[in-house]
Amino acid sequence: MTRNVAAAALVVCLTAALAACAPPEPRYEYAPHFTPAPATALAPLRGTTVPANSLAHASLCAKVDNHEDARPQYGLKSADVVFEELVEGGLTRYVACWHSDVPDLIGPVRSIRPMDPDIISPFGGIVAYSGGQQRFVEMMRNTVVYNAIHGQSDTEETMYRTDDKNAPHDVGVKANVIISQHADLGAPQQAFAYSSSIETSTAFLQGQPQGAINVSFSYQRYPSWNYDAASQSYMRSQEGAPDPDDAGGQIHATNVIVMLVNIDWQYSPVPRTIMVDSGEAWVSTGGKTVHARWSKDAREAPIRFVDDRGLIVRLAPGNTWIEMPPGDSGSVAFVGDAS
Repeated sequence: MTRNVAAAALVVCLTAALAACAPPEPRYEYAPHFTPAPATALAPLRGTTVPANSLAHASLCAKVDNHEDARPQYGLKSADVVFEELVEGGLTRYVACWHSDVPDLIGPVRSIRPMDPDIISPFGGIVAYSGGQQRFVEMMRNTVVYNAIHGQSDTEETMYRTDDKNAPHDVGVKANVIISQHADLGAPQQAFAYSSSIETSTAFLQGQPQGAINVSFSYQRYPSWNYDAASQSYMRSQEGAPDPDDAGGQIHATNVIVMLVNIDWQYSPVPRTIMVDSGEAWVSTGGKTVHARWSKDAREAPIRFVDDRGLIVRLAPGNTWIEMPPGDSGSVAFVGDAS
């Protein structure tokens, strides 16, 4: 009996000793839940940061009227990129492209011109216009861009004559509807090189302070831009009067580019701006302007801008207007100090 008691006592002692030497039981602490930052992408025609895949749809470009009876145009203030080009009679029209902010209604649209295929092709997607000379329509059709033409069977529900303007300045386009009808078309390629802000743009870092940009296409069309420091944007005027938008404000832009271009008169009296070319340019952002050169290598190629050092010009995130006055008869002048 004594021997059994002693053995039991020994077992107890050994168990206690092993317990004392054993590592402590682990304690589990739960880290707080980590939520990864949402994926983002660069808006290809505006350079702003947007949620990834939020702009996975086609762009819509349109040949927009700039006759006095067409103003204020529908949705022009929302366009990512606008080109102003010379047409017959010393007047101008626009090629405007929407992708980041597509309004319900755009226009009024007018007929296509021979330089438009070279301007629009890099964007792909859709082009809306009211028709035109058959040779110019065929030039536009002979591109990668889907042609939406007023009066055709595929635009019966998306292009119509509005009630508040007189013909021929009254053809509107249901922009969101027409884009939704072509979901098979992809997003455009990136149009320009962009910086992360106005303060890091090439013009702001390298340019000279300039408060006003005065452009002349002809004695009938001479737009101007005045820098507004409060909004960090350029306010547009035409023929000396503020250029209104359809919301009661004034057309404005983050970036204003002036390209001197050559004109081909083979289709006289219709001028053709030569786009596959190169020339002198000025890029303005944040109240400053930098001298540059522009070049475009092919119809589908985007326009490239380099500064006098040969470096790519970076625009600020935001909308861009491109003025294209003829180099032999047009002009550009920069006035004052934006500060």
